[in-house]
Amino acid sequence: MKKNQRGSSLQDNSQEKKQIRLQAFLAHCGLASRRACENIITDGRVCVNGKTVSELGVKVSENDVVCVDGKQISLEKRKIYVLLNKPAGYVCTQTDEKGRPVAVDILKEKYSERLYNVGRLDMFSRGAIIFTNDGDFAAKLSHPSSEIEKEYLVETSYPLPEGLEDRFARGIRVEGIFYKAKSAQVVNSHKMRVVLVEGKNREIRRVFTDAGAAIRSLRRIRIGNVKLENLEEGKFRELSEKEVKELLSLCKNNIGSEI
Repeated sequence: MKKNQRGSSLQDNSQEKKQIRLQAFLAHCGLASRRACENIITDGRVCVNGKTVSELGVKVSENDVVCVDGKQISLEKRKIYVLLNKPAGYVCTQTDEKGRPVAVDILKEKYSERLYNVGRLDMFSRGAIIFTNDGDFAAKLSHPSSEIEKEYLVETSYPLPEGLEDRFARGIRVEGIFYKAKSAQVVNSHKMRVVLVEGKNREIRRVFTDAGAAIRSLRRIRIGNVKLENLEEGKFRELSEKEVKELLSLCKNNIGSEI
């Protein structure tokens, strides 16, 4: 077989209708989000039918033997969507070289499938985070253009600076980066409710730190239509089919729809 070229196929034309792009196949196998799977391919970690593939655009079908890091993977038979109330002190990665607790390990007591987080919460933040083995779902929700609302409760060690909620809602520039909440509302002298739609890295912490407001607790309580409600810290539940459909309907992009 000739060396794979961009956009090439690993099966004959009779199989073309059943083929999907390799990064989509990897995502459907529950390996990672489609964007992360693209990096796995370009890093040269994927073999198809015994040949290393390092370029995007290759298509495969269920008839192909696909291996990642020497281990064969296959399509997940069941799509899983789990809401976890993440405790503080856990990182949102598949593994951690520093040996810190990993949030996905909390789910392994029930799920043998490979699940990965949709978006992240930093190590010291708590609350709602979704795990799935559905690559299209993850890609659609995690992309900034989805504009999915994420709601947080922020508690500070000292009284909130006057007018911080208004400045955050209008937009604040911190170290050259512009941060803007969709809404910010004071709950009491030490607590603010913040809704974000883009969620840049450590956005709330950077805005509050710049304003001199030391955060005591940062908890995400809602992702789109999915609310944390009475789910205990460290516990998890599966999303209903209705919740999944509503989440997807709230997305304002078409990411993940292309196969």
